[in-house]
Amino acid sequence: MSADPNTPAPIRTADMGNCRAELQQRADGSMLVRNVNPLGTYPVRITERLDFWASKTPDRTWLAERDSAGNWRKISYAQGRKTVRRLAAALLARGLSAERPLIILSGNSVDHALLGTAALYAGIAYAPVSPAYSLISSDHAKLKYIFDLLTPALVFVEDYTPYAKAIGNAVPAGVEVATKSNPPAGFRATLFESLLTPGNEAAVDAAHAAITPDTIAKFLFTSGSTGMPKAVINTQRMLCSNALMSSEHFAWLKDEQPVTLDWSPWNHTAGGNHDFNLILYNGGTLYIDDGKPTAGGIASTVRNLREVSPTWYFNVPKGYDALLPFLRSDEALRKSFFGRLKVMWYAGAGMAQHVWDALDDLAIMTTGERVLVLTGLGATETVPFALAANHTMIGAGVVGTPARGVEMKLLPVEGKLEARLRGDNITPGYWRQPELTRQAFDEEGFYRLGDALRFVDPADVNQGFIFDGRIAEDFKLSTGTWVAAGPLRASLIDACAPLVQDVVLAGLDRDFLAALIFPDPVACARHAGAESLSMREAAEHQGIRDEIAARLHCHAERSTGSSTRIARAILLGEGPSIDKSELTDKGSINQRAVLTNRAGLVEELYAGIPHSGVISI
Repeated sequence: MSADPNTPAPIRTADMGNCRAELQQRADGSMLVRNVNPLGTYPVRITERLDFWASKTPDRTWLAERDSAGNWRKISYAQGRKTVRRLAAALLARGLSAERPLIILSGNSVDHALLGTAALYAGIAYAPVSPAYSLISSDHAKLKYIFDLLTPALVFVEDYTPYAKAIGNAVPAGVEVATKSNPPAGFRATLFESLLTPGNEAAVDAAHAAITPDTIAKFLFTSGSTGMPKAVINTQRMLCSNALMSSEHFAWLKDEQPVTLDWSPWNHTAGGNHDFNLILYNGGTLYIDDGKPTAGGIASTVRNLREVSPTWYFNVPKGYDALLPFLRSDEALRKSFFGRLKVMWYAGAGMAQHVWDALDDLAIMTTGERVLVLTGLGATETVPFALAANHTMIGAGVVGTPARGVEMKLLPVEGKLEARLRGDNITPGYWRQPELTRQAFDEEGFYRLGDALRFVDPADVNQGFIFDGRIAEDFKLSTGTWVAAGPLRASLIDACAPLVQDVVLAGLDRDFLAALIFPDPVACARHAGAESLSMREAAEHQGIRDEIAARLHCHAERSTGSSTRIARAILLGEGPSIDKSELTDKGSINQRAVLTNRAGLVEELYAGIPHSGVISI
């Protein structure tokens, strides 16, 4: 039975600060929404916090990861600062800059963190790039594009061997490659250990002092869902202001240093900016999770959570869903996970209500208290903390109100409210792409987020906002009826959960809506009582097809008209392709690319007499 929103179980104490917002109606029909509290003063450079905590709590663990023997390798704040400064000296000696930056190709690790922080400490730009562009892509087209755009002077990978093909195809001749093991032949190869030699301390001090709020800290790439990824400029002002925004929102961090276990990739703004800087800014401890919310990776996360009891935890909704069977069956895991937890934060996608309810139930079962399950809204261009929910917003899907220092403009567009943002956390633009930068901002300097929002309660802005889809994804049927693609996709996924990974909607200028559905092989195997199923086997399994058809039928019965009723569907036997831009590196689906690449299947959905593979509702 799901936890009732009015349950007498208390909410675990977690000071969320003063989150009140105010709304101003403007003569042109737009609205301005802002937090009533000023942001306050933040550091000039994010690495000031490393200096602070290395002095105040030198022995506290800053970073930890599993070593090859399965033990935790831990780095204290004092150790981390010493290593960061040595690496900073090595980067300065090589003449790196925003014009000749550092690129990190491999995933999260202690050494990745130390090298990236060293670049920040020295005022040198760096770019963490999705490992998928090297390890999954077959043509490395996006990786080549990134190297051409950034013109790097140094590339780092933990282990050269798995990246050999990508480096050979994409890294220009003459660019230095640093690695911890298996240095390549044919490149200017450097062992990571050689970067740790003591260097010019005075040069490091001078470089650190020369950093200004406008100094470029890093380049983070957008998901590339509408073409080649864009290099979003991240300045020191953006990182520092956003770290304070988040810390003021999670006000309990002023009295309790956070502990977290986190797998979220640092080439994304959520993991690499928000989660990483939340720990650094507040002197906490980050355990790097070697697991992932996948069939092959969730066991490692579970193992780690048995040993690490977090106080703040982030995951994508799919990650929480993957944890649920383990939390239900393992009391020791539940006690470790919920024992000290103040906030469960999710982002990257909408959370299905059944997942939210299950987390609520398990928290109450384990501790007798509810633990906050919250989300917000942001983008790579907002680093990303911009809107955030608080303890008054109980229920999946509410993205909250603007953070301190963020001003939001709501503009009526085709019956929706388009959100635009302004503040110190907003990017100045895209590296070496002035036209794209110009298009990203309106005449008042607001960043065009591209998302629509709706009020929880139009009479009370402090009830927050609900995500109402991407403006660019909405379309019209042949009848002229608008389809709100985002909310409809979310409701379909929820109706078919957990058997469905994602849904792509078809229907532009058509008479009715149809759907291309990516089944979830792991969930489908559990439902079918099979040890495992491939995506194709799941798509062809009659029991799975019947179950999804029944759920689509129930969804159609609840629909309010042609804009929400799915008439036909096809289960896809082949997953989305990153090379064909169907899948972004963060795992989200590019709707437009799927429809283009699978145009033949779309035509089958709309055939006069559909073949047997089409599910008709």
